[in-house]
Amino acid sequence: MKYNKQDILKALESISLAGAGENMVASGAVLNVITFANEVIVDIKMTTPAMHIKKRAEQDIINTIQEKVSKDAQVKVNIKVEAPVKGDANLIKGKPVPGIKNIVAVASGKGGVGKSTVTANLAVTLSKMGFKVGVLDADIYGPSIPLMFDVFNERPLSVTVDGKSKMKPVENYGVKVLSIGFFTKPNQAVIWRGPMASKALNQLIFDAAWGELDFMLVDLPPGTGDIHLSIMQSLPITGAVVVSTPQTVALADARKGVAMFQQENIQVPVLGVVENMSYFTPEELPENKYYIFGKGGARNLAEDLEIPFLGEIPLVQSIREAGDVGRPAALQTASPIETAFEEITRNVVSETVKRNDTLPPTEAIKITTMAGCSAVKK
Repeated sequence: MKYNKQDILKALESISLAGAGENMVASGAVLNVITFANEVIVDIKMTTPAMHIKKRAEQDIINTIQEKVSKDAQVKVNIKVEAPVKGDANLIKGKPVPGIKNIVAVASGKGGVGKSTVTANLAVTLSKMGFKVGVLDADIYGPSIPLMFDVFNERPLSVTVDGKSKMKPVENYGVKVLSIGFFTKPNQAVIWRGPMASKALNQLIFDAAWGELDFMLVDLPPGTGDIHLSIMQSLPITGAVVVSTPQTVALADARKGVAMFQQENIQVPVLGVVENMSYFTPEELPENKYYIFGKGGARNLAEDLEIPFLGEIPLVQSIREAGDVGRPAALQTASPIETAFEEITRNVVSETVKRNDTLPPTEAIKITTMAGCSAVKK
């Protein structure tokens, strides 16, 4: 005889898989039931490959059908294992930050090219232009933003927002700042694995009272690694600015930095390239330019990659001195340095506006690990 499919399903409603809160029909574990002659074939899916659990489920199905439908039924059970994909424990899940309009990542392919210096000066220039600005120092292992803003000895206060305790960013020069540097001692090395670093970033981003910001600048660590992926997973980055010096070795790494943002499954728009230490002009020879690290390298790279060239910054002693004493050089009024950073900042704003007008909002990427290989997707 041929058994009724609905009778089989009703019988299976009396069984629950191990660890499931619902019966196997309601939970969607039953994929298909086929009946013909005196045979019943049941296809189910499970989330565990454990043999003893699979065997128990198979026996429960056979016993239940033979008990509730027919003791003569020949039951065959096909089990498909679909283990849930686990997120990488090193990475934090993305969600929007209320009140922040644009999030711009400042990156470099290698260290020592002045990425944090550019970040600090971009921030104060944006503030001088009337924008509400914040800086997230995401360089967990080498935070330098507190020193550059002369807030090295400050500590974020605790404030209550909507009944929750939040960190209040430290503020100077009209810029709100948060950094892991506020929570470590000057001689203390931050020796953290990925999960700890990502948790710290998560707190700096989401447990802080940033308020309303037109721009949040994220000072990324050099290179292309775990922290970069964590940031892009945790935040919907509006766009990225890549900083390089003109020499070939720096440009090669800057190219990799651009390539990271442009990967098919990341697709963070690159707003452009900034060339730092473009040329040296001695104080006693103000009309002379010496291209110590090469000429026009970052501009040529931008043209080659078909991305905007945002501007160049000369190699000037006062920029280094200003960073060391915690007063960004762009605060120097009526100076060539102020003019250079104003041009770059105007270009960043222009490219951000253009990007927002022509492209959809960037999504925080989702990152999973399967079979030891990292897969990045939207």
